[in-house]
Amino acid sequence: MLTEDKVTELFFMADDFCKFFDRMIARYTLKNTGKRPYHQESTLSKAEIMLIIILFHDSGYRCFKHFYLDNVCKHLRHLFPKVVSYNRFFELEKEVAIPLALFIKKVLLGKCTGISFVDSTPIRVCRNQRIHIHRTFKGIAQRGTAYSILNSSNSRYLNWDLDLINIPFKLQKQEVE
Repeated sequence: MLTEDKVTELFFMADDFCKFFDRMIARYTLKNTGKRPYHQESTLSKAEIMLIIILFHDSGYRCFKHFYLDNVCKHLRHLFPKVVSYNRFFELEKEVAIPLALFIKKVLLGKCTGISFVDSTPIRVCRNQRIHIHRTFKGIAQRGTAYSILNSSNSRYLNWDLDLINIPFKLQKQEVE
């Protein structure tokens, strides 16, 4: 979990990015023709919504609803005083999808230091009986073995290794005014 100082630093970075993003969107998109807005403005800013989503991914929780109700609404209430209900937050989450992706790509992902790691996960493609007729992964899938703890036997199957390259992101230092 991030410290409160890092959370504050991350909030200021996200807030500056959201202000810049909103200026660019206002400059380069078509203007509203005077139609009435459908929803009221949220009490949470876009930067706060983005920060809560980032904190969820850093927290280790598997379920966002439990993270939001247990952690944000109770323990982080002093950082987010105008917190909204879970259903309202779920509605607001859609509005920050593109700014969040750009913020992570442009601000949070630092330059690659050349240190990366590869996670190779075997994916079971088909059973042993169907190997000779399987054509989807022909040429890239290979025969493999796996030890099953449940039935205490070695099972042979055609598998395909999914290689994921994970590049860790780092927080960059910025001056806060």
